[in-house]
Amino acid sequence: MTVDLFAGVPVRDYRPALAWYENLLGAPPSFFPNDSEAVFEVAEHRYLYVEHLPARAGFAMITLFVDDFDERIAAIAERGMVPVTVETYENGVRKATFRDADGNEIGLGGAPHPA
Repeated sequence: MTVDLFAGVPVRDYRPALAWYENLLGAPPSFFPNDSEAVFEVAEHRYLYVEHLPARAGFAMITLFVDDFDERIAAIAERGMVPVTVETYENGVRKATFRDADGNEIGLGGAPHPA
């Protein structure tokens, strides 16, 4: 079974938000379906889209689970961004949470450190 995922992030101010997400994700959008929406392919058949929807902005909570957690967090830090929280759960899974200007939460999760 193939699963396509489109996870949406509503924002108030589209242009600055677009720049923030490009910086976080390390690449420009994959495509623009219209003038108020940008779509980033984060993995095959999996997309995060940013859309100008001021009345709904600030309520997104998305976590992307990645297999290169440490490297990805380091690359994001090199681009000048730091997570607002970094957690390690009882099972060793780690999560770094970033917040955009509207308060939307974008988390990156990763497996425990190898023993």
